[in-house]
Amino acid sequence: MYSRRRILSLGLVAGLPGCGALSAVSTASEPLDIYTLSPLAGAPPRTGGTGHLVVELPTSGGEFATDRILIKISSRQAEYLPGARWSEPTPAMVQTLLLNSLLDQGGFRLVTRVGAGLMPDFTLMTEILAIQAEISDSEPASPQVRVSMQLTLIRESDRAIAGTRRFDTSGAVATDTTVVLVAGLDFAMQSLLGVAVTWVREMT
Repeated sequence: MYSRRRILSLGLVAGLPGCGALSAVSTASEPLDIYTLSPLAGAPPRTGGTGHLVVELPTSGGEFATDRILIKISSRQAEYLPGARWSEPTPAMVQTLLLNSLLDQGGFRLVTRVGAGLMPDFTLMTEILAIQAEISDSEPASPQVRVSMQLTLIRESDRAIAGTRRFDTSGAVATDTTVVLVAGLDFAMQSLLGVAVTWVREMT
């Protein structure tokens, strides 16, 4: 389990003379379990579309520009889940999730990461605001998961903003074990993708 008490104990050990460097070397050599999130599923693919959508690589703050899984301890403190990482850096993973979800459910003829020499009809820009677990200091612990993104749709014919909207989803999870936290993040991401894909479809 990942708890505030564990973070404090790790901090105390690291503060002993000589222990910090040895601990860092030991941790760096340990393999990390790899996790990923799922694209939108559960409905038949929408086929027969005519539009071309480009999904740009999302932008984010520095805490998400990594393949590590973020845990917020408080509004001012964050950690990365020990022993675990995403299958790719968070912005690339989110781009893949959006692309696959929109390809299956968006009703477009073509959804790509880049223009591939073609003029797209729309470009989707994304700002990652949160993909994280949140662990409370209170007892008993009440772990939460949160996913938040700002989506902006650009109409390429005149480079005008066709729409922009913030999407947020969060919820409680049963425990703060890695498997449960990742499953909670997957459920939250699925929920957000469902609303986001519907919005993109309506705006185009």
